[in-house]
Amino acid sequence: MASDEISARMAEIAREVQSGEDVGQVGDRICRAAVELLGPHTESGISIAQRGRRVDTIGATSVAAQRGDELQVELWEGPCLDAAWEHEQVVASDLAREDRWPQWGPRMVADHGIKSMLCTQLFTNDRQLGALNVYSTEHDAFDDEAQEMARVLAVHAAMAVASAQQIDGLRLANDRRTAIGKALGIIMVKYDLQDDLAFAVLQRLSSHENRKLFDIAQDVVAARGLPGQPQR
Repeated sequence: MASDEISARMAEIAREVQSGEDVGQVGDRICRAAVELLGPHTESGISIAQRGRRVDTIGATSVAAQRGDELQVELWEGPCLDAAWEHEQVVASDLAREDRWPQWGPRMVADHGIKSMLCTQLFTNDRQLGALNVYSTEHDAFDDEAQEMARVLAVHAAMAVASAQQIDGLRLANDRRTAIGKALGIIMVKYDLQDDLAFAVLQRLSSHENRKLFDIAQDVVAARGLPGQPQR
């Protein structure tokens, strides 16, 4: 499949991202596109790995693709925990004989019939790795053309995921501002305080309980007052 066809498909996804879909929805769309573009007998997932901590899945086309990430965490080995950090692309042609991941590879074969895989970086930094994983039930499923196709797909996918993450971040920031604003309003009315003193109360509770201001604000909104205080 030509690179311009991949670009056209990813441009379509980019337009869909602008409609306000969250990261999970965008991830699922990209994974479906990967299966569509890379051919039959494939499944796909997108991993976000925290170095030395965890691997999360933001999109998957099957249980097998989802389990690919979960199993890496359970066994503490796999492409997103080591090789993918150092290489733009990692190919495994026969997972049953893969010595880089002697537990993870055979388990993927035995549990899900996955025999080969292709892992392509979406982005990487000191703390976080994004990767597009494509799995196949056939050996040697990813030739040079498939690898190049995955690299082109990954470039567009990285931009789509980044856009969706930004949208999610803006939504979260707005939710936090809204919750804190509501909490301030409740404190000001209920305890007859000016806005600066009401905010100082929230800050003091946050510091005293060693919790985020947003979490304290949510408690205030839920309790319609300061948690633990008698209602007036």
